[in-house]
Amino acid sequence: MSPAEIDLTVYPDECDAYGHLNQASFLALFERARWEMLARGPGMDLFGRSHSWPAVRKATIDYHAPAFPGDVLRFRQAMVHRGRTSFTLRQTARRTRDDALIGAAELVFVCIDAEGRPVEVPEAFAQFMGGDRVMVNGVHLAVETEGHGPAVLFIHGYPLDRTIWRDSLAGLDGFRWITPDLRGMGRSDAPDLGYSIATYADDLAALLTALNEERAIVCGISMGGYIAFELIRRHRDRVRALILMDTRAEADSPEGKKARDNAVATAREGGAAAIAQEMIPRLLAADAPTVRPRVVERVRKMIEATPVAGIVGALTAMRDRVDSTPLLPSLKDLPTLVVTGEQDVLISPEAARRMAEAIPGARLVTIAGAGHLPPVEQPEAIARALADFLAGLA
Repeated sequence: MSPAEIDLTVYPDECDAYGHLNQASFLALFERARWEMLARGPGMDLFGRSHSWPAVRKATIDYHAPAFPGDVLRFRQAMVHRGRTSFTLRQTARRTRDDALIGAAELVFVCIDAEGRPVEVPEAFAQFMGGDRVMVNGVHLAVETEGHGPAVLFIHGYPLDRTIWRDSLAGLDGFRWITPDLRGMGRSDAPDLGYSIATYADDLAALLTALNEERAIVCGISMGGYIAFELIRRHRDRVRALILMDTRAEADSPEGKKARDNAVATAREGGAAAIAQEMIPRLLAADAPTVRPRVVERVRKMIEATPVAGIVGALTAMRDRVDSTPLLPSLKDLPTLVVTGEQDVLISPEAARRMAEAIPGARLVTIAGAGHLPPVEQPEAIARALADFLAGLA
């Protein structure tokens, strides 16, 4: 386990008369997990060494399921926002024996000195919580880079994170893989405001600059495809080639916009878990619960870990995006691969075919046995499709 993962046991004196872990004790366990994380990392005196103290300004707790004496809970801590003097931690607690989500907390801290005046967040703490994060446009984006050669930028969809690409990239050599978490998702900052498809595109262009990459082959899935189109509109000189997975060029219809607004209401009322409950049956192939139950749970956990601010921001960004259909004929100078899952019910293979026909010279690949997320459902097939396309570019 990483230092940000802490296992704590529930004891009888922390439970109520019915044997449930009570709310006050749950708060204490969240706090104990934070201090234990520091103890295993830079030390519990880190803030003292920096002459600062993390004071809680706001705490939001969601209780999902009961815990009982003897249960071992695995607490995971992640910094989802960092300001100059404040930061936000998201914590989840899952029971180790069945991985059930027991509770989640999001806490806003302000660092203060001995007189109560705000001071900067200690850099040592920020590095400990996310050394793989790059500041762009006022937010920290978590990003992984691997390999050497021409850059390939992978843009995940909503409401997921960069790990959807993990299994598809294993064994592919000769390129530099760049896999960021978009703002509001994964381990990137999740501001309350500042979301649009244009903002996502500008974030990624700035990220390429920060990573000393002038141009990249851009691969976007679902919402990532919408962002790829916007990258071309706003930063065309940064895009060398294009891979579009399970995405479309059209803007939302009036019915689609209404569905986005309904999803915003669902997220605000029921949190990320409610969004996961709605989306899982439509994201994956029909037989996934039987054939690939681990994939189903992996995607569910990914969605449930997404901050509500990021969910709402992405939904409104997609709702308000422009129609990219007029852009398609102009892509004749960009080698383009269009990929679709054979069982995608969100964006049909027929829609992918029409888009590929509208892009001069585009290739179309259909992935058998996959729904809307081929990289996690059929990673080997995606790896082959990527290897063939990239080999042609080389």
